[in-house]
Amino acid sequence: MNISRLGFIATCCAALLGAGAHAQNTIKLAVLQELSGAGATAGTNAKNGALLAIKEINEAGGILGKKIEATVADTQSNPGVAKGLATKAVDDNVFAVIGPTFSGSIMVSMAETKRAEIPNFTGGEAAAITQQGNPYIFRTSFTQTTAMPKVARYIANNLKAKTVAVLFVNNDFGKGGRDSFAKAAQQAGLNVVADISTESGQLDWSAPVLRAKQSNADVIFVYTNEEESARALRELRKQGVTRPIVGETTLTGQKVIELAGDAANGAVAHVGLTIDAPNPLMLKFKAKFFQEYKYLSDHNGIKGYTGIYLLKAGIEKVGKLDRVAVAKALHGLSVSAAKEPGVLMDVSIDANGDLDRESYIVEVKDGKQVVKETLPALVKK
Repeated sequence: MNISRLGFIATCCAALLGAGAHAQNTIKLAVLQELSGAGATAGTNAKNGALLAIKEINEAGGILGKKIEATVADTQSNPGVAKGLATKAVDDNVFAVIGPTFSGSIMVSMAETKRAEIPNFTGGEAAAITQQGNPYIFRTSFTQTTAMPKVARYIANNLKAKTVAVLFVNNDFGKGGRDSFAKAAQQAGLNVVADISTESGQLDWSAPVLRAKQSNADVIFVYTNEEESARALRELRKQGVTRPIVGETTLTGQKVIELAGDAANGAVAHVGLTIDAPNPLMLKFKAKFFQEYKYLSDHNGIKGYTGIYLLKAGIEKVGKLDRVAVAKALHGLSVSAAKEPGVLMDVSIDANGDLDRESYIVEVKDGKQVVKETLPALVKK
């Protein structure tokens, strides 16, 4: 066999290896996050959490002896930009994609990573993300269909409420949450007496808050993005609302507390992740993140951080850099925090790419999240 023939075979083999099993000396990741626009708070935290995990893993020797090489790009909180960046990540032959976080962006960008058989981790919460049969999408947050029944049961059972007013943001994230909450509320015996749509980036909250106030609902449920949540809380306090204000993770995030100030005190939320959880590993992460970035992480920082460690667990289970095999291994994978401390809590991934772990009911007191109740994982480990 002549030299040119051998060279041709080597080139073909290298191309085939690039499609599934990587032969390179580094593990290339693309971090696609909202670093500007309406999602800047969420995306910046997620990016920082991911980079912190990558730094730790590289300093400890990498994964299977290979260092992680990450490129970071800004989706600008724009689904079209996110899709283009995902296409570029595919062209760059990355091993995995981290992000975007906004549900509207991941809903369009994940088609590109699916086509190229690239594992894709997202903090997006819209239920539809993992309901399309995409075997390469993995969530680092609870799906709305898991979270909303917990919120509804808390409102009905703990607060003894009968009626609720819903303030939601009119995008994929907000509409998915609103629909999941409405179904869960009905099952919990709650009557939604006001269904109030708001816009992403909304500045004036006087009218929607007045509608919620005039509904005389027992509880006001707020489900929107971080900056808007802070504005809603300030307006609710300004209008003298004294009824309980309840939400999901975005209502009581660290950025919301900072922006809303005293108006955040008393707000209650179900959160899948909090840096104030009574968990030594979480408290250690809180300190490391602050040391690295000089501010406190929110739940999105935890998502970015734990997503990298879930990917690490999947690769190590397979024992080689094969994207298809790693994606298959992640489905049904249970990871113990005792064996992989970077996941922070024991976690399982189901057949859809959704996860199951403990979660919390928190209340903001004196500018801090205080855990009121720890809710167990749906499936006991």
